[in-house]
Amino acid sequence: MSALRIGVLAYPGCFASEVFGVPDLLTMATHVAGPDRAGYEVSIVSPRRRVAASGGAVLAVSPLREVDVLVVPGFELAPGLDLDAKLAPLALDIAAIRAHAAAGNSVVSICVGAFLLAEAGLLHRRRATTAWIFADELARRCPDADIRPERLVVTDAGVTTTAAFSAMYDFALELIRRHSGADVARTTARVALVDDARSSQTPYVDARLLPRPGNEFSHRVMRRLDQNLADRYDLAALADTFNVSTRTLLRRFADETGRSPLAYLQSARVRRARHLLETTDRTVAGIATAVGYRDPGTFAALFARHTGQRPRDYRAAFRRDAG
Repeated sequence: MSALRIGVLAYPGCFASEVFGVPDLLTMATHVAGPDRAGYEVSIVSPRRRVAASGGAVLAVSPLREVDVLVVPGFELAPGLDLDAKLAPLALDIAAIRAHAAAGNSVVSICVGAFLLAEAGLLHRRRATTAWIFADELARRCPDADIRPERLVVTDAGVTTTAAFSAMYDFALELIRRHSGADVARTTARVALVDDARSSQTPYVDARLLPRPGNEFSHRVMRRLDQNLADRYDLAALADTFNVSTRTLLRRFADETGRSPLAYLQSARVRRARHLLETTDRTVAGIATAVGYRDPGTFAALFARHTGQRPRDYRAAFRRDAG
């Protein structure tokens, strides 16, 4: 067997510990296995020349290259933070993930790195997991995915997702087991003091940290808006749908999310528009209509405010290769 090529994708704001956690355990496994077994060729890669991880640590990176497995670490995320705002600046990195998968190679996300895979379109009709505290949000954003919040590691058709933080070691041990053998994985776990017998993240769930049940109201409003992106925004009609006044709707939604339904709708429309720009040949005007804007100029200005690029420039940079 030849050395397995592992690339860890470094991107702005990623957790440095999740960049180096898997490589470090693979290094231990190489020593445990000895020179007679195939090891691991690991590199930290990025489409960028300079990457600052969460906390400001600057990471040394290599240019993107072909690897057998691309590992996507997680990033700083807390309940209530604007996930769309976190993901919007990462279009370049998401495009790299998509291209790697399109070449037929394996992709692995650590923790909330699953949200980058979702943006790349890799969780479509696949089983997946993520940190239990964000599993509901991933399920909401990927309604056609089968999210398994109890699982530590889920692999489906070349795409692997893991639970929170330390689950990177569960994945790494599974990789070592497949590539180097069960005995090497078992010994590596002992040397590193890593539990190799875990099977579920359920015992770690703390219900006190889960989104409050009261957040169900805003989630229902979000689902309604997601399902009707092209419709004209009508606050009164939306309030009638949930049998509340407009004032109550705005107050409850803001209490639970920190923003207005219109602000959420705009970010959802931009998210859908990005997908259409990347994956279809529709005109910008046609996409504007599809996401609820009759005036392409208004749509283009909104899109630029959210992504930093005009729609045509975004498409030129991130259009998926139809070939």
